[in-house]
Amino acid sequence: MDIDVEKYLRPDLSKARVRSKKDVLHDDFQIQEGQQHIGHGKAYWVQTYGCQANEADAETMAGILKLMDFKAAETEAEADVIIINTCAIRENAENRVWGELGRLKALKRHNPDLILALSGCMAQEEKVVNRILKTYQHVDIVFGTHNVHKLPEYIQTAMFSKERVIEVYSEEGNVVENLPKARNHKKKAWVNIMFGCDEFCTYCIVPYTRGKERSRYKEDIIKEVQELKDAGYLEVTLLGQNVNAYGKDFSDRSYTFGDLLRDLDKTGIPRIRFTTSHPHDLDVKTMEAIRDCDSLMPFFHLPVQSGSATVLRKMNRRYTKQSYLKKLQQLKETVPGISVTTDIIVGFPGETDEDFMDTLDLVRQADFEGAFTFIFSPREGTPAAEYEDLTDMETKKARLYQLNELINEGYLKGNKRFVGEVVEVLVDGPSKNDDSVLAGYSPHQKLVNFKGDHSLIGHIVKVKITEAKTWFLLGEAV
Repeated sequence: MDIDVEKYLRPDLSKARVRSKKDVLHDDFQIQEGQQHIGHGKAYWVQTYGCQANEADAETMAGILKLMDFKAAETEAEADVIIINTCAIRENAENRVWGELGRLKALKRHNPDLILALSGCMAQEEKVVNRILKTYQHVDIVFGTHNVHKLPEYIQTAMFSKERVIEVYSEEGNVVENLPKARNHKKKAWVNIMFGCDEFCTYCIVPYTRGKERSRYKEDIIKEVQELKDAGYLEVTLLGQNVNAYGKDFSDRSYTFGDLLRDLDKTGIPRIRFTTSHPHDLDVKTMEAIRDCDSLMPFFHLPVQSGSATVLRKMNRRYTKQSYLKKLQQLKETVPGISVTTDIIVGFPGETDEDFMDTLDLVRQADFEGAFTFIFSPREGTPAAEYEDLTDMETKKARLYQLNELINEGYLKGNKRFVGEVVEVLVDGPSKNDDSVLAGYSPHQKLVNFKGDHSLIGHIVKVKITEAKTWFLLGEAV
């Protein structure tokens, strides 16, 4: 069957690379009166892959669907609308999505009225949309990261007109406020402070899938955090691809991320975290805000990616091993006792044994208390995907193993320093392995397990640490 692909709005990576100088508009979310009860008697299911930004998007999608009178399905099979919210960071994540879409074909065959949608970063890739158009004809809706707010329109079209909807913006859209959210946690919340990324690291697809950096107005962010605090939330995590760049897209660049942190501290919310940071943009104002503000948690995730000057240059990271370590030392001197974790890629194209040794040396000097480590995954459309790569996979795996051995030493060392200390734990729920054991995180982002009654779930509890394991701490409520 021939498909008229030209009638659909498909992504274009060449357009996604462009950074326009025009001001980004800020709009309010609105839903049409005729869309408010479309979901009556129907259920939805949102399956999310990827980072915290995707999780936040999923909460928005769920909030919109509930506003349309859908209810959350107990199981996927019960759903009338299924949204697969995708990640494009690594090939493995994409492969899982293709497998999921293939599996759902049978569910669609059993229930022809089922609406199946694909969203997120994968939807922003040309190759993905073309493949869906030609091979996955049971997918009804494809939309990207810039137009989540148009979900009511897409569902209405797919449900009543029985038309396929493919609408993916190559260029970023407006910043849309007052979007409804169905929060997945009763005490912890994601709060977007900005969208997009202008760093253009050579290995990363995110600047193409998320668009240029766009900051929310401080008033809107403060209002959201204040409302969360008033509703009983105890912790917010501020989200941005590079939170340190907050405010740099405004004409008045005097108000920066450090200023925002101080203003959010005034809301009275007990805990504030943020992710993720770029070392290039980390400044003293931010460090001092963490030091001075009671709500700012003494934890910092500062991705380094490599310790090799050559590799960092090829990655377009805009710092050196020495400048990173200098800034890290400044952070630790400004905020004594802060826990620092990082991201590291091994096997980047052209990485030599000497380059890898430089990474291990940096890890030893940095004294990280954890890291997310990965083997390089080429992303089509990025410069690094075209770099010559002569290193075999076995060598890359061996390097990753060696790196993880060193990182695990840092995990354990970082945990041991809390033995005998009393820490405040925000209790998330029971441990996965023992219902009588509660689990939650300390200010330093340490997972803590301790015996306790379920009435403590959702509360901040003082726990004395009795034992340190590599991945978690054990303690007793005091």
